[in-house]
Amino acid sequence: LLAALALLFVSYIYFTTVVTDEARLTQLGLFCSIFTISMYISPLVDLAKIISTKSTKCLSFPLTVATFLTSASWSLYGMQLNDFYIMIPNLPGVVTSLIRFWLFWQYSHSQEKYPYRPVQA
Repeated sequence: LLAALALLFVSYIYFTTVVTDEARLTQLGLFCSIFTISMYISPLVDLAKIISTKSTKCLSFPLTVATFLTSASWSLYGMQLNDFYIMIPNLPGVVTSLIRFWLFWQYSHSQEKYPYRPVQA
């Protein structure tokens, strides 16, 4: 957490003091795009584990739905504005959400219906 705050602080100083006004929006757009793409791709780190165990227990279905709706909305908004800094970083969110939906569909039958055991009294 401290490293993330330090990165934000250093980035703020960089963009306000080092970068010229003409290049600021372009560089800031690229900077934010990289972080947005990495956020959307991060759940796929467990892809090999999901496929080898044939279980989606490490994925959150509500988060997948929210990610799909959010990234699709922002992508459509970016298309309407012809703004590539909004549209392009959000397209991987749509793609990775579709991959996760497929994983839920493919491996949902292999999960236990009731993963909780009853408590013995």
